[in-house]
Amino acid sequence: MPARITDSHCHLDFPDFEGDVAGLVTRAAEAGVHRMVTICTKLRAEPDIRAIAESHASVFYAAGTHPMSAATEPLVSVDQLTALSTHPKFVGIGETGLDYHYTADSKAIQQESLRIHIEAARQTGLPLIIHARDADDDMARILSEEHTAGVYTCVMHCFSSGLGLAEAALDLGFYLSMSGIAAFPKSQAVRDIFARAPVDRILVETDAPYLAPPPFRGKRNEPAYTAHTAKVGADVFGLSYEDFAAQTEANFERLFWKATTDQSATGTDG
Repeated sequence: MPARITDSHCHLDFPDFEGDVAGLVTRAAEAGVHRMVTICTKLRAEPDIRAIAESHASVFYAAGTHPMSAATEPLVSVDQLTALSTHPKFVGIGETGLDYHYTADSKAIQQESLRIHIEAARQTGLPLIIHARDADDDMARILSEEHTAGVYTCVMHCFSSGLGLAEAALDLGFYLSMSGIAAFPKSQAVRDIFARAPVDRILVETDAPYLAPPPFRGKRNEPAYTAHTAKVGADVFGLSYEDFAAQTEANFERLFWKATTDQSATGTDG
């Protein structure tokens, strides 16, 4: 069997996977991906995502409001997020963050929403899951301001931002997550940033159904393909696949402390 790894970020509720969740969980296990975190991006979808996690032992979940939806969805409250966190398979806060690529006009509400999610992460002790795009300066500033106000933990999901934001996040003790983007041939700059990071601060993910790594680029991504990104990660850090997998497993369990293997009693697959 291949070394065990975790897909720390995917979206199993998206229409791309309708009717195929059981199949992709099986294929993931065959590839060594024994655990995954499916992410809710709009709180009205949380019941459906919770149901997926409850139905599959290897699936955990997180919930929040994606920054691109911050202006069109009701503003989430700290109380809402902390209430959700009592579920045994709820393991993270988000995804939240800042995205100025298409939605810069809503930056004020995005920042307000982000700070609410940070407070929920602070109160629950669960990791914050950050989406950052074309907002490096504001993101670094807010993360630092809020960390000074009270510590919390965080992963920069699907990291493909600049070196400055990477260094700011790492200086705060946060983690960087490597997606299929890091495996793209033209992503050497991203790989170089990861190579400068401590290996004990690295996670792997798919962001499925998006960003499939080679040789599946352009096709629907799924958790099994985490293994292809992890192989690139092993090369970046000069490790064997087995050693890199073991390191990212330790990293994941340190950060996502609720998603430990003893939770697998919740769900129908093993």
